[in-house]
Amino acid sequence: MTRQHLIIDADDTLWENNIFFEQAFDEFVDFLNHSHMTPPQVRDVLDAIEAVNAKLHGYGSKNFGRNLAETYEKLAQRPISDEDLAAVVAFAERILHHPIILRPGVDQTLSYLSAKHELTLFTKGHPDEQRMKIDRSGLGPFFHHAEIVKEKDVAAYLHLGASKGFHAPKTWMIGNSPKSDVNPALAAGFNAVFLPHPRTWILEREELARPAAPAKLIILENFGELSEHF
Repeated sequence: MTRQHLIIDADDTLWENNIFFEQAFDEFVDFLNHSHMTPPQVRDVLDAIEAVNAKLHGYGSKNFGRNLAETYEKLAQRPISDEDLAAVVAFAERILHHPIILRPGVDQTLSYLSAKHELTLFTKGHPDEQRMKIDRSGLGPFFHHAEIVKEKDVAAYLHLGASKGFHAPKTWMIGNSPKSDVNPALAAGFNAVFLPHPRTWILEREELARPAAPAKLIILENFGELSEHF
């Protein structure tokens, strides 16, 4: 195959991420101990707060802690103390200390792909936190470039392509998020590979866009299948 530019998402594409946020949320619900709201109802409140704050503060465990604290202040049925708020924020802070769990087949497949194509790691979130995860994953040497941005939207993809000199017909975005990986990449004129994850964050879900010719969209079940296409 002709050498391609493969742009690859990090969280929940290369390694597990959202499961740790879900665990923190479960701890938060137990701590909140609301008298009548169910966990899904509490989650709806948190989702609404996150949807607003993501545009202001971005992503990552630190901002998740801020969102949990805001949710607690909104829903708590007891006097709010500094100690309680610190405990809530600590649920999010512990996310940083979870081990990096690679998705199945990631390291072997990256080794194969990096020998044939140009790989770019493209992720959003807090720069220090994302760099730490990249370092801890041990996957950095497989990539020719690593870019961390506040938001992965159409403008971010166009800027990435222009700055790296990517030729759109030979450029593919690979990731689990329709909202941040697939749809904006297609809108920027790139090709895309959708790798569904069963625990993708609700704010990253949306209908897959239909690619406009000549862009292509491939849907695979797991990361290892990439070696069959590239």
